[in-house]
Amino acid sequence: MASRKILYVCQEIMPYLPETELSHLSRHLVQAMQERGNEIRTFMPRYGCINERRNQLHEVIRLSGMNLIIDDNDHQLIIKVASIPSARIQIYFIDNDDFFARKAVLTDADGNEFEDNDERAIFFARGVLETVKKLNWSPNIVHCMGWMSAIAPIYLKKVFNDDPLFRDVKVVVSLCDDRFEKPFDGEFAQKVANEGVKDEKLADLTLPSYENFYRFVIDYADGIVVASENANPALVEYARQSGKPMMEYAAVEEAEMYDNYNRFYEELQ
Repeated sequence: MASRKILYVCQEIMPYLPETELSHLSRHLVQAMQERGNEIRTFMPRYGCINERRNQLHEVIRLSGMNLIIDDNDHQLIIKVASIPSARIQIYFIDNDDFFARKAVLTDADGNEFEDNDERAIFFARGVLETVKKLNWSPNIVHCMGWMSAIAPIYLKKVFNDDPLFRDVKVVVSLCDDRFEKPFDGEFAQKVANEGVKDEKLADLTLPSYENFYRFVIDYADGIVVASENANPALVEYARQSGKPMMEYAAVEEAEMYDNYNRFYEELQ
């Protein structure tokens, strides 16, 4: 079985964040694919609650310093890196003081979702792809796990589609149990359009809910994975009806689960 280059764009990964279904799967899937001979690059946001000293994060100066413009505002892109020694896995972190300095992940201390989560997601996705370009690394597969990563497929198909590094990439989207409750900002569609995305369907993303946002994302995917038993049933059915390659839910305990992921990636190429 030929090895491939897989870029993982992850909302959360343990041990940097507490264990959840998503952070557990992200952590072990990355390791499993590396152990199967694939070349891996893995990214997640550097949320402010991640202890940099304890987790030995350090800035990668040669990759940092670019300014990304989100909704007419400049935001500096900082890249940090750390390793999980027990698994020999390296994790790249997308950082920015405006979006990720706060000591929280997606909600404030009262459980309210941050008003700028849409811009945080835009910055994260754009930051990952710009950093991969700086690395001059051309993935065969880009796998997006968690809604914070879900703008990456839109960029890959509409903004970076002519870039030689990404021209032949296959995009995989996981459907997880990670929904947000509060619709994105009413200007979200315009913010995405300002990034160079031209699509009539952007008109459907006025005050986008989790469900209609993900319908939009699924349309840009080459393959869909049902990563949680509690994934949104309407989205799972929408993915089935799309006719795109799909990997149905399998419990983490199933022995062949990671082999199934590897085969799924192979079938997409």
